[in-house]
Amino acid sequence: MSGQMDSSPENSVAPLPRGERFVSTHWSVVLRAADSSAPDSMQSLEKLCRTYWYPLYAYVRRAGSSPEDAEDLTQGFFAQLLEKKYLSSVDPSKGRFRSFLLASLKHFCAKEWRRESAQKRGGHSPAVSLDALTAEERYRLEPAERLTAEDIYERRWAMTVLHAALEKLSEECRTGGKEALYGELKGALSGDADLRGYSEIGVRLNLSVDAVKAAVHRLRQRYRELLRAEVANTVADGSEVDQELRHLFTVLSQA
Repeated sequence: MSGQMDSSPENSVAPLPRGERFVSTHWSVVLRAADSSAPDSMQSLEKLCRTYWYPLYAYVRRAGSSPEDAEDLTQGFFAQLLEKKYLSSVDPSKGRFRSFLLASLKHFCAKEWRRESAQKRGGHSPAVSLDALTAEERYRLEPAERLTAEDIYERRWAMTVLHAALEKLSEECRTGGKEALYGELKGALSGDADLRGYSEIGVRLNLSVDAVKAAVHRLRQRYRELLRAEVANTVADGSEVDQELRHLFTVLSQA
């Protein structure tokens, strides 16, 4: 390397942009939807449901339901969740958001049958649109049957949280003009890259190895911050973040 670098914004290794601090937790989204008539509160809850639908679908499938029944039950559960009457009884102090959703789903499935659910919904449009084909394509990739429905749910929940943080990091880099840099370095977030890999990346981006290493360090640091923020959104108290993170990584390490 000659030591000269392209000074364009795309290849700059200035600190990554900081996104807005999360002023709302997943719990507060649920509570606002229960108490407020503001339309954006329900839209926020629907977005939350679209983010976390697959762990619930995977649970129902592993519990023994057919693809059609799993889709129907998951849709029915979300329809119930989006009803203010149901949400009014939610108490975030009783547990983590992932535990609340799973307990609520179990309760729903215990009393709900497909035909009764379909009749109750009366053929109305689903509250949250699920891609049934994508659901089954993803489910066929799940581990062997030795994992229980709860195991599948916990693993998929952990992966969803990590993916949500990664998506926010990707968006920050895109809006900050560092999309190409992120594309090259995202594989290093796991810590697998070596010096040769950094050198090859540097050639492609016209950066020195030291500059690439510095950019990787900043990217990992920001990812950790975004991951902590995402986890903080799922617990009732900030003091539970570290414990919840340990739980998620333990779940993933056991797969």
